Amino acid sequence: MYRKAIFFILVLAAGVVSLLLVPRAGLCAGEVPVTAAAVGALSGTNKTFMALAAMGAVGLSCITSAYALARIGSAAMGAMSEKPEIGGRALVFLGMAEGIAIYGLIIAIMILNKI
Repeated sequence: MYRKAIFFILVLAAGVVSLLLVPRAGLCAGEVPVTAAAVGALSGTNKTFMALAAMGAVGLSCITSAYALARIGSAAMGAMSEKPEIGGRALVFLGMAEGIAIYGLIIAIMILNKI
């Protein structure tokens, strides 16, 4: 129960941070119309918030990918102990879970190319 509460708190905190950083990254990247007042407010912190958004993209995607790999890997080992011929299918599912981290890295690279 304690581990589930810690996990829930971490996911909730990550959600709050992402809700704060994602709109700011869109504003910094120039995808949202910028007024003259917003330009003055973003002059010093533009690169900082974009770097934080990239960090959040990589961090959250790696955490979720690690969680998925742990769950899928342990289930695959249990299934392969009963039926060894399904090892190839288990590798496919592990690759799909690893794709989550790769997508996060791609998003971070796209954000950092705007800096």
